[in-house]
Amino acid sequence: MLAKSATQSRYIPELDLTLPPTDLPDEDGWPMEEAWNMFQLHLLIDVVSSLWRDRTDYFASGNIFIYYSTEQAKSVIENRPIYKGPDFFVVKGVDGTKFRKSWIVWEEGGRYPDLIIEFLSPSTARQDKTEKKRLYEQVFRTEEYFWFDPTQHELVGFELHNGHYEQKQPNEHGWLWSEVLGAWLGIWEGEYRQWRFPWLRLYTRDGALVPTSAEAAQMEAEQAQKQLETERRRAERAEAELKRLRELLKQQGIDIRERND
Repeated sequence: MLAKSATQSRYIPELDLTLPPTDLPDEDGWPMEEAWNMFQLHLLIDVVSSLWRDRTDYFASGNIFIYYSTEQAKSVIENRPIYKGPDFFVVKGVDGTKFRKSWIVWEEGGRYPDLIIEFLSPSTARQDKTEKKRLYEQVFRTEEYFWFDPTQHELVGFELHNGHYEQKQPNEHGWLWSEVLGAWLGIWEGEYRQWRFPWLRLYTRDGALVPTSAEAAQMEAEQAQKQLETERRRAERAEAELKRLRELLKQQGIDIRERND
């Protein structure tokens, strides 16, 4: 789908001020990223939702435009975007129930992403490691930036300190701690959407894998089945014990019959 046309920026003579445009494209006309990128994005959104299942004060998304300046917005309108948006990002302290097709910084109280993750590919790796890293560090001031290369099993992360990114150090599993998420980011080899591939997943502080919604539902179903089985066995043991006591009493000449009220 081609990008939508947009209205021109509004000029207010008495203020000598050009306001940012309001009718901004939310698609760029290019096809979706390859299937893995799409699934990885959905996976991260899913597990963040699972990790923060009781919260609505955040926005997690990806592959949507982030507008942060009039110049950059104009470049998108003219179909020569100097920047589109990250593969995945999280903004905390905002209304997560609000529907957004793009993230427009000046309409969000000047809020930029608190965490950004880029999925590397041969065509994007150089830009993700240089130009985008500088943008997130010097313009966005994003607290944490990660990149993940599934083909090379490479996970690298940075944390903003005194205005500059310092590289995070992995733990013994190769995971990187995210202060923004309050969880570990780590590479998981397993099946997701019927694909067995290296996936970027979240782990709790104590090392437990954060489940997807489907995994959580399966675990709940299995737990419910175990509970039913436990109750059935308890009932069978109680019935067997009652039968044993009746036999003992009967041997002593005491016959206790069941009553049907």
